[in-house]
Amino acid sequence: MFLKVFRDDIIEGLQKSANIIPAKTGAAFLRTIWLKVENGTLSIMSTDSNLEFCGTYPAEIIEDGLVGVQGRSFYDLIRKLPPGQITLKADDEGQFLAIQQGGRKYKLPTNEKSWFQNFTAYPEENSVFWAGDFLQELIDKTAYCISDEDTMEAIACLSVKPSATTQHIESCGLNGHQFAMLRFLHDDLRALVPDGGLLIQKKYLVELKKWLSGDEIELNIDNKRLFFRTADRKETFSLPLSFYQYPDYNSFLSRIADDGVSRMTADRLELIDALERIMIFNTENNRCAYFQFGDELVLYSQGQDVGTASESLDVEFAGDLKKIAFPTRNLIEILNHFSSERVGFTLTGAEGPCGVFGADDPEYQVIIMPMKIVEETYYSEEGTE
Repeated sequence: MFLKVFRDDIIEGLQKSANIIPAKTGAAFLRTIWLKVENGTLSIMSTDSNLEFCGTYPAEIIEDGLVGVQGRSFYDLIRKLPPGQITLKADDEGQFLAIQQGGRKYKLPTNEKSWFQNFTAYPEENSVFWAGDFLQELIDKTAYCISDEDTMEAIACLSVKPSATTQHIESCGLNGHQFAMLRFLHDDLRALVPDGGLLIQKKYLVELKKWLSGDEIELNIDNKRLFFRTADRKETFSLPLSFYQYPDYNSFLSRIADDGVSRMTADRLELIDALERIMIFNTENNRCAYFQFGDELVLYSQGQDVGTASESLDVEFAGDLKKIAFPTRNLIEILNHFSSERVGFTLTGAEGPCGVFGADDPEYQVIIMPMKIVEETYYSEEGTE
């Protein structure tokens, strides 16, 4: 293999390739970035045995070939070189890759070519186009509600499935105490997604988001994998699908729609500001903000080891609920994923699911489970005459 390439033409591809490989641990073949030169193009490829990345980039090809190098070292070296043309050449024995830029010369050992396995080809039939910036938003609005524990199987995944009642697609994240759903319309994608939906592990969403840009992308699926490709077909990113049984979330969504619920509407930013002050008074054992409903909303922290806090807010409230408690940090995170000026709460009870929604986020809703309220009684000395 022998070629000349400009650093700035490949640095982004090397970064994306390096993102998905283990930095130091794992088998050596999984820490490899592959450089493949054929048919007049340079391909940069990497895999962690699950994710696959492949990008093609302009280069002056002198000799075809395949070389695998330690990925992190190669990326770090190219990243630290100044802009300009770089020469890459494998020695005749295939033991080293020589890297030269002007008077700068380096050699990296190469890996066994037998380690290379062909990557899964992008399926062309029924491919659909999608907005990359919307997919980024979808991940952002749902992934934080997905369980971080791989052992949790289905609820460690993003669920994407056609709605049973409308033409929408429903993308959902669930972790046992929070649920987020963003619904959207996309006729071509709805026709592509199977009736049972798709499940994508959270750890893969993190890497997918790194790869995405705001530009339009292509998407396709086969029986085992989900594929993404840039609109110019220069880069492909694919990941494995999971095949668990996702919980029926309509069972708790229906509770939000029941009669007899309490409802509250508040200024979103005002509520966030108050909660951030309340959180200063939270402890490891008491992570809640308490909501007490009456003529006005009173927010407070319950506990005296770090002091106490209480704030009153003007809200619109209707219902019989007197008090409820939410994990403060989680509620702040939820509110920060809305763009609406005012947010609404549908409260099914002190220990029942609470729905959060906003008028300017019409297809987005979040459910949070409240914390069980345990009243604390503190010792106080009686005054003396």
